[in-house]
Amino acid sequence: MKTPYKNIYNILKLNRFIVLTVVIGAVLTCIISVLMVIKLHKETVNNAFVVNTDGSVIPLKLVSQKENLKVEVLAQLELFHTYFYNIDASNYEKNLEKALWLGNSSVDALYRQKKADGVYNRLLQYSLIQKVLNIESKVDIQNEPYKFETKTIFEINRGTITDTYELTTTGNLIHVDRNFPNNTHGLLITNFFESTLRKLENYESRKK
Repeated sequence: MKTPYKNIYNILKLNRFIVLTVVIGAVLTCIISVLMVIKLHKETVNNAFVVNTDGSVIPLKLVSQKENLKVEVLAQLELFHTYFYNIDASNYEKNLEKALWLGNSSVDALYRQKKADGVYNRLLQYSLIQKVLNIESKVDIQNEPYKFETKTIFEINRGTITDTYELTTTGNLIHVDRNFPNNTHGLLITNFFESTLRKLENYESRKK
């Protein structure tokens, strides 16, 4: 009986085709898996989460870490200046306590100086309302500590009279450990200084 060589060759060819198909499929699967992992890694790197002032977690799509840093620095400065200068008889103790968490001894020294000068006693005695109207900051985030200059416009309501002022403050910001809810941005104000204060005339009419 003759051996059917032709059938054996066909079977070998079929087996080789099946093996090549399996190998190619496995290689393609590995390549696709690697590409998906790389894509997922890039998406993870380019996303960050920031804790908002009310404690909520906000996902931020970042173009760069510098932009993220600038957002946090500006938010920290606005938060601090609001706590430190937006005060009245009912909230000044709570707001000042929150503000002191955001600064170092330079902020504490200024607070103690104001207290010694009777600023907060007058707030209570005359039921003054000091309200922040606008906060604008310029920051340099190229190197730490980050320098800033902030202009805070606020009004003081004395009952029948309301005066508006522009206060310019300067200082630096450094990184510290995040502390919820006291310092959610993980930035500390240092070398804080009130450089200029001027009274604004007809501020509301100029805004219009």
